Amino acid sequence: MMDRRIFLTTVAGLLAAPLAARSQQAGKVYHVGFLGYAATCDRPAAMNPFRQGLRALGYVEGQNIAFECRGGPPTRERLADHAAELVRLTVDVIVTDGTASALAAKQATNTIPIVMVYVADPVGNGLVTSLARPGGNVTGLSVLSPGIVQKALGILREIAPRISRVGVWMDPTNPGQTLLDEQMNAAARILGITPQRVDVRNAEKLDGAFAAALEQRMEALFVYPLPIAPADRQRIVQFGIKNRLPTVVISPPYVEEGMLVGYGVSGADLYRRAGTYVDKILRGTKPADLPVEQPTKFELVINLKTAKALGLTIPPSLLQRADQVID
Repeated sequence: MMDRRIFLTTVAGLLAAPLAARSQQAGKVYHVGFLGYAATCDRPAAMNPFRQGLRALGYVEGQNIAFECRGGPPTRERLADHAAELVRLTVDVIVTDGTASALAAKQATNTIPIVMVYVADPVGNGLVTSLARPGGNVTGLSVLSPGIVQKALGILREIAPRISRVGVWMDPTNPGQTLLDEQMNAAARILGITPQRVDVRNAEKLDGAFAAALEQRMEALFVYPLPIAPADRQRIVQFGIKNRLPTVVISPPYVEEGMLVGYGVSGADLYRRAGTYVDKILRGTKPADLPVEQPTKFELVINLKTAKALGLTIPPSLLQRADQVID
């Protein structure tokens, strides 16, 4: 029979081991890189919920965690440079915003863990082997959701039932938009809409997009997430209002900048959840063992101020369904 003192000593040692490991990490400051189109760590739509998610798990900026944010101007060449810079800084984790950022980070390193956010088709783009078993050093949160484009177009139809020609402003170099465009084709057939695609891969393409909208007599604009600055998105907002073109997006934060209506995955929820992934990785879990999450929370956001400027009346039933109404 085991001596009681030996037993207690053994148990105490087992209990002390994880406590000792934690105490060794107590003074460590983890460095988290953030890679996206915006260079600032003060970007509210992403960084605020991301910080909140980490804070709930015990991470306090300036005490045990620090951020290195890189991005902008919004070009893919610069993203590659910024990804390489984060690798040289030997950050503990890289969090990426969007498909292009995730691809740039993966190309820059196969050792530093990467938590991707806002990626439409991570398997199709080669970022992970599968959603259940990512493999490699990349995991995170996808915005892959069948039917999201059809729902957004359907909401546009509720607001403006007679619309049939919709300009689809997209970045054809963004592999994340390939799947979305397939959804657009299917949705357009169902709703009897003719999509008129326009290449807006950068801000320099905007003037041509404006001209195409007028020449092709577009009746509304469906704007995918684009690698352009907030000031350029404001140009789209003002162009839409001036020419009575309702703007619909699948990135709800764009509505806060003045676009008419947005239906899509809750960005705040994604970035908050990204904090959970970072925490698990910092505690020793490998990205390859963390399944990619698919979205569960969606938002409908309507800008009443823009609707009034366009001379549109939003149906009361739609306002009741909205998660946020901006007036």
